[in-house]
Amino acid sequence: MGSNESWVTEFVLVGFQLSAEMEVLLFWIFSLLYIFSLLANGVILGLICLDMRLHTPMYFFLSHLAVIDMSYASNNVPKMLVNLVNQKRTISFVPCVMQTFLYLGFAATECLVLVAMSYDRYVAICHPLQYTVIMSWRLCTALAVTSWSCGFFLSLVHAILLLRLPFCGPRKVNHLFCEILSVLKLACADTRLNQVVIFAACMFVLVVPLCLMLVSYMCILWAILKIQSKQGRRKAFSTCSSHLCVVGLFFGIAMLVYMVPDSNQREELEKILSLFHSLFNPMLNPLIYSLRNAQMKASLYRVLQKKPM
Repeated sequence: MGSNESWVTEFVLVGFQLSAEMEVLLFWIFSLLYIFSLLANGVILGLICLDMRLHTPMYFFLSHLAVIDMSYASNNVPKMLVNLVNQKRTISFVPCVMQTFLYLGFAATECLVLVAMSYDRYVAICHPLQYTVIMSWRLCTALAVTSWSCGFFLSLVHAILLLRLPFCGPRKVNHLFCEILSVLKLACADTRLNQVVIFAACMFVLVVPLCLMLVSYMCILWAILKIQSKQGRRKAFSTCSSHLCVVGLFFGIAMLVYMVPDSNQREELEKILSLFHSLFNPMLNPLIYSLRNAQMKASLYRVLQKKPM
């Protein structure tokens, strides 16, 4: 590096190139969605904590999913809202790396928690008589701790790779937040090896959990098909339908983000899909579980019917 070259100390988040009026409108829409997302996940978490009937493995994992969704949205959305009403869309280098670290950590943890939830459904349907023995609180705690630990360990590896790279310009991140592949393109070095490693790690986080869930649901489907009564099959399927909806949303969008060929159109598509992941997905998850889950609706009804002392 020459002495006349300086290191980048902050980045500029390009975001969407829209008119000022449209950005103000989006600010209010996204603010309402973000607040609703926090409230909806907070209600789910509160119901699970307060209602002893929901102290089961399935709702234990659902409470972790609610915490992840609130944290995931809070990592990206507030800065995005500020940028919608502020022309100076800068973010310092260290907060940018921290945002990348948390974004990857929560995303990887959510993948693994969804795998744990699919295993819970597999045991409930395929081994109902041994369910309480297999899905002990020790195993549930171990699965939760493993999910968080592995998710953030993988994210830490990505952050270390990013910190080792030199950044001397350009400094415009063509994204809504510090997404790792968008930041990686700005490094003043040959980042092809890093891109391959990070892309392979992202694919590993997506493909391996997805394969594990496919195996679980193939076993679940086979067990459901062997149930003689139509009502029994419907009841068995309803116990995992909400989880299937959440899995389809999460992995479907993630696969689109990382498997679409690199192009200018891909960058714009990635912004929209990342927005869906950061804002809409955390809002939809509690709606899916509350609207399609009889126990959750019953718990909410009991809480609302309680009279003050």
